[in-house]
Amino acid sequence: VDMDEVIADTYGAHIERFNARHGTALSREQCMGGEVWQQVPEHRQTIWNHYYEPGFFRELNPIAHSQEVLRELVEKYEVSIASAAMQFPNSLKEKHEWLDEHFPFIHWRNRILCGDKHILRGDILIDDRSHNLETFQGRSILFTSPHNINTTGFERLDNWQEAAERLL
Repeated sequence: VDMDEVIADTYGAHIERFNARHGTALSREQCMGGEVWQQVPEHRQTIWNHYYEPGFFRELNPIAHSQEVLRELVEKYEVSIASAAMQFPNSLKEKHEWLDEHFPFIHWRNRILCGDKHILRGDILIDDRSHNLETFQGRSILFTSPHNINTTGFERLDNWQEAAERLL
């Protein structure tokens, strides 16, 4: 299971930080079909810089129902969290701490904080980025996020309640 945009709401955090700093009311609905910065291209670098701010990854909100459903999935499957965590200086530590707080039932041994997900092997991969699913050799499931609503060619989960229905 991927982290960003699957169990951790990075998309919402970008919108929230942007609105707080610019006094705007950009919404998730306005961003459908693209990245947050694409709605305000003149602020692309500002939004990208969120990733470098201390606390960005640590303060993310969990995606609705991800905690309850993953707790149940852990009882049925060997679940690992796989997240790209090497690109941004604070990411590795903050993601680990975030998982400790929000998903303490997923042991640190079941956390794959990596640079590139092409190394992953398993039965199922749930991710919001199609490029991670394209090279996966098992069952690839695209988790819906505003940026991927127009992506086709993958089995899709729109939310964690749907994941529970399909996987439990």
